[in-house]
Amino acid sequence: MKTLLTHATVITMDPELGDLRDGQVLVEDDRILAVGHDLPSEGAEVVDCRGGILIPGLVNAHLHTWQTALRGVAANWTLLEYFRHVHRGLAALFTPDDIHIATRMGALNQLNCGTTTLGDWCHNNPTPAHTDAAVRGLKESGIRALFFHGSPKPDPKPGQPHFSEIPHPRSEVERLLEGELADPEGRVTLGLAILGPHYSTLEVSLQDFALAKEFGLVASMHQGGGEAVSPGGWDVIEQRGLLGPDINIVHGQSLDDGQLARFCEQGVTFSIAPENEMTQGHGFPITGHVRRHGGVVSLGVDLESVISGDMFCVARMALGMQRSLDNDASRREQGTIPDTSTIRTREALEWITVDGARALGLEARIGSLTPGKQADIVLLDSGLLNMQPVSDPVSTVVMQASLANVDSVMVAGEFHKRNGRLLADVAEGVRHLDASGQRIYAELMSREHASRAQGETAQ
Repeated sequence: MKTLLTHATVITMDPELGDLRDGQVLVEDDRILAVGHDLPSEGAEVVDCRGGILIPGLVNAHLHTWQTALRGVAANWTLLEYFRHVHRGLAALFTPDDIHIATRMGALNQLNCGTTTLGDWCHNNPTPAHTDAAVRGLKESGIRALFFHGSPKPDPKPGQPHFSEIPHPRSEVERLLEGELADPEGRVTLGLAILGPHYSTLEVSLQDFALAKEFGLVASMHQGGGEAVSPGGWDVIEQRGLLGPDINIVHGQSLDDGQLARFCEQGVTFSIAPENEMTQGHGFPITGHVRRHGGVVSLGVDLESVISGDMFCVARMALGMQRSLDNDASRREQGTIPDTSTIRTREALEWITVDGARALGLEARIGSLTPGKQADIVLLDSGLLNMQPVSDPVSTVVMQASLANVDSVMVAGEFHKRNGRLLADVAEGVRHLDASGQRIYAELMSREHASRAQGETAQ
C-alpha cells in the first residue's frame, strides 16, 4: 500500500534532505519510500496537504502514562507532596484495569497531540497483571513506544525491605522478552525504568545496570529530588565502565558539571521535563549544561497529573527557560544580553524529534523523514489563524503550533488521526477514564480523612 503526501512544506529534520517547499513524501507500507518533488503517484492514495507542514512524529521521551486518570490532581503539589500523595497513596489504589485505561487513553491523547513515539515510564506495576495491562493499553492505542518497565515505590510494611533495596525483577524482564515484547522491531519494545544510584542502594544499582546490559536494553532512571540513597554511587558506576548511549538520565539536577561533562562524552542521554521540573521544585532544567558538553537533550511531559500532554508546549518551555538563563548569565557577566538568541528554534524541534529518538535508542527507525525510516509523520494545518503567515516554517512550528493544528497523524504508514479527528472511538474510553480517576481520588480522600480522624481520637 502506498500513500503520497503532496503540496506540503516538508521539514525532514534530516540534514542532507533539509526542508522542502511544495514537497512530497511517498510512503509504502510502514516506511518512507522517498522525499522530494514530482514523486510517482501510480498505485498510491494521494493526499493533498496544501496549506500544511509535514514534520516527523514527535517524541515524548518521558511520560508516566499510568497517571492519565489523575489529570490536575497534583497541579498544586511540590515534589515532596507528590511523593507522599502519589507513590505512597494513590498508586496503591490502582487495579490492572485502572492501569489499562489510563495507559490506553494517555497514549491516544499523545497521538492526538502529534506525538507518535512515547517513552512510557511505568513504575506502578506491583503485579504482572498491572504490567500486562499497561502493555496492552499501549498496543491498543497504536502508538510507538519504548515501555520502560519500572517498580512501585510505596512505604514498606513492617518486615518488608525498602524499595531502594529491591533489585529489578529479572523474571519479569525475561517474561516480557519471551512474550508480549519479544520482537525488538515491534511497535512497542522494552526498556528498563531502574532506580539508579539516587533512589537505590549501590548494590541494587550495580545489579540493575548489569541486568540492562545483559539484555541490551536502554536503562532509564530518575536523578535528583531529595538526598541520594547512594552518595558517590555514580563514581563507582563510572569506574566500572557502565556508562554509554544505553543509559538515560531523567531530570539530572543534582549532577555536578564535571559529571555531566564526562557522562555526555560517553554518550549518556538526558530526558528533561522543564515545565514539570520548575513546577514541582526539581530546580532549573539542565538543558544548557547538557548542550554545553555536547550531550543529547530529549524532552518529556513527565506528569499529566500536573501539566498538559502537549509536546509543543514542552519544547517552547525548554527553549524559553534556557534562553532566559543564558540571557541572565550574559547580563551578569557581560552587562548586556547576547547579540542574538543562544538557541535556535530548529534545535528545539530536534529535542522532540531526532534527539528524542536517540534517547530511546530508536534513531535508526524514527525521528526524521528519511527514506527507509518508519513512516511516523504529522501534518500540521498551518493555514489556521494562529500559524499565519508562515515566514519561517521551523519557527512557526516550534513557537506557534498547538493541538489545534495537528490535522493528521501517521504511525508506521497508518493514519491514526485525520482531518483533525482521532480515528479511534474514544467516547467510551473517556467515560471509563473518568470513573477510574474519580474512584481512585475519592478513595484516597476517604483514607486520609479516616487517618486524620484516627489521629485526633488518639490525641
